[in-house]
Amino acid sequence: MILQIDNYKILKRIKFWILPLIAMIGSIACKQPIKSPVFQKPNIILIMTDDQGWYDVGFNGNTQIKTPSLDSLAANGIILDRFYSASAVCSPTRASLITGRNPLRMGIPYANSGHLKEEEITIPEILQKEGYTTGHFGKWHLGTLTKQITDANRGGREEFINDNSIPTEHGYDEYFSTESKVPTYDPMVFPSDFAHQESKRYGWKSMENQESSKAYGTAYWSGENQKVTENLEGDDSRIIMDRVIPFIENSHKANKPFFTTIWFHTPHLPVVSDSIHRSYYSDLDLPEQIYYGTLSAMDEQIGRLWKKLKEEGLDNNTILFFCSDNGPELETPGSAGVFRGRKRSLYEGGVRVPAFVIWKGTFKEGVRIDFPMVTSDYMPTILDILDIEYPNSRPIDGISILEVLKGSEIQRKDPIGFICKPYISWVTQQHKLIGDLEKGNYELYDLLNDKSEKENIAKQNPELTSKLKEDLSEWRSSVEKSNRGIDYN
Repeated sequence: MILQIDNYKILKRIKFWILPLIAMIGSIACKQPIKSPVFQKPNIILIMTDDQGWYDVGFNGNTQIKTPSLDSLAANGIILDRFYSASAVCSPTRASLITGRNPLRMGIPYANSGHLKEEEITIPEILQKEGYTTGHFGKWHLGTLTKQITDANRGGREEFINDNSIPTEHGYDEYFSTESKVPTYDPMVFPSDFAHQESKRYGWKSMENQESSKAYGTAYWSGENQKVTENLEGDDSRIIMDRVIPFIENSHKANKPFFTTIWFHTPHLPVVSDSIHRSYYSDLDLPEQIYYGTLSAMDEQIGRLWKKLKEEGLDNNTILFFCSDNGPELETPGSAGVFRGRKRSLYEGGVRVPAFVIWKGTFKEGVRIDFPMVTSDYMPTILDILDIEYPNSRPIDGISILEVLKGSEIQRKDPIGFICKPYISWVTQQHKLIGDLEKGNYELYDLLNDKSEKENIAKQNPELTSKLKEDLSEWRSSVEKSNRGIDYN
């Protein structure tokens, strides 16, 4: 029998039990008051980009796009080769990230639909009670941010009045957020006239003079009825990071750990890029210059974030997760690489997204793993890291992936379910069952041997297909029960 020693668990026991005991014995021997040692909890950053394809980063093999900061962080952390967004569109994925639950359990089936209900339990709510300072920065998309004025897709409109749901109602101490999309440069405006190859939907070259612009129709909010009016010109990723940096500095000065979700708008349409970042791709057509330029601008701000962590001496005690919210938008230079499908599709290209995690000195460096993971896994993994129990018995769709990140070679026992109507899918360690709810037909793919999903093997494997359909049906029934509010009782 081989004894396997779990170093992480040993360290946790030393941290929470052995060291305080040693301190107690020492205090008794010296007849001094007992003082338990203070251990700093890790800071946690969850970065999410918007519509960035799996292949839209250098660390996944793209040699054309320039993302040096992301590539460096990924190279010094763990690249997650099979990381999934919980949906093929944005709002549902965001709901899954901070709750650990499939978004349909809380009535968020699609973009610009539903809102994050107050009964849901979120990561920031739990960590706030653990002494964390919490902040959200960037796109929210989990409800409207104002009832008073017309804003973005739904804010201020009578028919969406019940969808008002601001971050401070869900455990965040502060926020700097938009309801939904904005241009990725000069986010509050768009040009009065468009040049060749430019459009209000796709994007444009940044304007040299905002006097020739119109209001885009959305706003940044920092509190209920608190509309931000300053520092809103230039690169949107920089504008967001200008708020993140002080949040980190203030948390550090207060000697408090911090938790933050940084949800960039990049590279969601409309993509807008300045001349400097377009010049990185001067040999390409204008759409590529704009699209890649805004990604490179965002990459620089992520590098700025890591530089700040190092300056504050926080890089060794900060866990940084990075992912996209779904696959690349249609008819853009964004790419899912070898994977089939794009945004709005439950084939791999619509939900397999670029991702990595870095925790210097704790997780291994320079590793790639292909364990299936999903945004719903963030919640249970963070609770596992902090040795916190989930405070409810309601269904959780995510699992803790901590053992995998520590190097254990195990398989995923709990399949991942996806619903993005009219499609539904069920992903196991090896297979994917994907079906059309309206037509009732199902396909089966072996993802380990056919990651591009070229060969439907459902007819060759009738028993496996039938079993997966039964499991998927049972899971879907659980989701529908949750959606009726049963969990909240």
